Amino acid sequence: MRAARLALLLFLPLAACATLPGTASTPYLPASVFGIYEDNDIGAINYAAWAFASPANTRGNPLAAMRAVIALEYLPGELTESPRWIGMDGSIKLRLAQARDEVRQILGIQPNVPPQVVVNALLWASNALQAGDQPAALHALAAPGFTLPPPVMLERLSNLPYVQDANLATSRAQAQSFPPTDNTP
Repeated sequence: MRAARLALLLFLPLAACATLPGTASTPYLPASVFGIYEDNDIGAINYAAWAFASPANTRGNPLAAMRAVIALEYLPGELTESPRWIGMDGSIKLRLAQARDEVRQILGIQPNVPPQVVVNALLWASNALQAGDQPAALHALAAPGFTLPPPVMLERLSNLPYVQDANLATSRAQAQSFPPTDNTP
């Protein structure tokens, strides 16, 4: 009995880091979308903060822009629904949702499209581009609710403009995910 309790105590912290199943507002992400050693929450926060800090970070690299958009689709729901982030400032979560809507407008994605549809299409397109299959990537970018012709959307992803709301919201989320510690003795 004691061994079972010990095993449970060792397992619970690991379970807290697992990706939760998708919901209507939080898409499911496969493991390691944002790195092998980072859970998707921290990885998405860090990647989006880096990508949206400057257009130069993703310019000419639609794969990087797709990952940033995937992060922005994931974060508003995840940070709102997961008990892990209950202490994060609610205004950051609201600003992330507003930034997601602004990026959707830039990319011609209708506001009512479920985040899972956007994530699935961008994961499919990014995997196809990595494999060198541009026709498959363009086909993926013709998902329901994507209003721009796929070549135009791919061009916009290659030249994602500066989105101030996305920059500020993701950098604030990053600051709150790693709060400063007081190391004074």
